[in-house]
Amino acid sequence: MSAASKVVLGISVVLTLSTVAGVHLKQSWDRERLHEGVLRDLERVERKKENLRILEEQRLLTKQLEEERRRRSQEEHNLHKAA
Repeated sequence: MSAASKVVLGISVVLTLSTVAGVHLKQSWDRERLHEGVLRDLERVERKKENLRILEEQRLLTKQLEEERRRRSQEEHNLHKAA
């Protein structure tokens, strides 16, 4: 085998191994990114659930406050009528 063909073979082997290693590394990085995306989605879903729970609490408290204000207003109106 001539020196030139040995060099070409060596370069071909190095490039092939580099390509295979690069593809495997990229697949690993992509898999990791996908997993992180799933975790972020789960966190987002949990935050959304918590936000909805807080919103519902606020709606309930607002309803209670409005009812209390209505009652007080009605009581004041009745007191002024009676006087």
